[in-house]
Amino acid sequence: MSNARWTANAVILIISIHDKPAGAIAGSDLLEIPIMHRTPLRNCRTCHTHRGLHILLAFLSVLMLWLAPNTDTLAQAAAADSRYVRVAPSPDGIGKRYMGREIAGVMGWEGAQWLERESRAREERPELLLRELALAPGMTVADIGAGTGYYTWQLAKLVGPGGRVYAVDVQPEMIRILDSQMAKRGVRNVVSVLGSETTVKLPPASVDLAIMVDVYHELAYPSEVLDSIIDGLKPGGRVVFVEYRAEDPAVAIKPLHKMSELQVQREASAHGLKWERSIESLPIQHAIVFRKP
Repeated sequence: MSNARWTANAVILIISIHDKPAGAIAGSDLLEIPIMHRTPLRNCRTCHTHRGLHILLAFLSVLMLWLAPNTDTLAQAAAADSRYVRVAPSPDGIGKRYMGREIAGVMGWEGAQWLERESRAREERPELLLRELALAPGMTVADIGAGTGYYTWQLAKLVGPGGRVYAVDVQPEMIRILDSQMAKRGVRNVVSVLGSETTVKLPPASVDLAIMVDVYHELAYPSEVLDSIIDGLKPGGRVVFVEYRAEDPAVAIKPLHKMSELQVQREASAHGLKWERSIESLPIQHAIVFRKP
């Protein structure tokens, strides 16, 4: 073989990684892996067979590495999808059912003025709700779906300068409106948080109480969001669902934007939350309080 010349042949495996989890690779969506092997240019009857075998083995190795983490991701996605049922959307819904109810469409930031309407204090009596929450100075509260901050600044006042309120919303426009409102009121203990459809992005185990006022029924991914809220609660922390009463036909709110106490309890208990009490002193809403074990 002294006269044989050798050359390096590079085989490039190109694998699409569009289905990889976010952050799995930086830069290109294509992963290029050079596989170097040496092949004599002559006196090698089996070189093509060996080269083909090397390529196949390398490809299989890379494929297994790529599929291993992806299997868990696909399993999680399948489990999440199984929680929801697609249906023909009703006029006020998104065509997606969860635990027997259709999820309502989100009110866009264009409707912000409705959240600040003059009649709201008379219709909902927020002072009654706030008193029932029994907040104390120094507490940390999360206002989920805070919108314009109608409740946020009132919560901030109750927890005082030593406390904190995380004001979470998924609409950047709402966050800008909320920040403007807090600045006008001189409120300095509010931290605005731009959440996503699936997570509220709270620091783990940081919150004494999380509250959703007329919000939960609009969550596109209620199961995932509730899980993320629970993650943000301290042990023994509370989560409060405030919803227009579906049991009362006199409450002049569209049906998909109301929830019964039974439905709220059913969905919250599925996440291990323990019912503590229900507040029925509000004019057109009820507030159902749960505690994290």
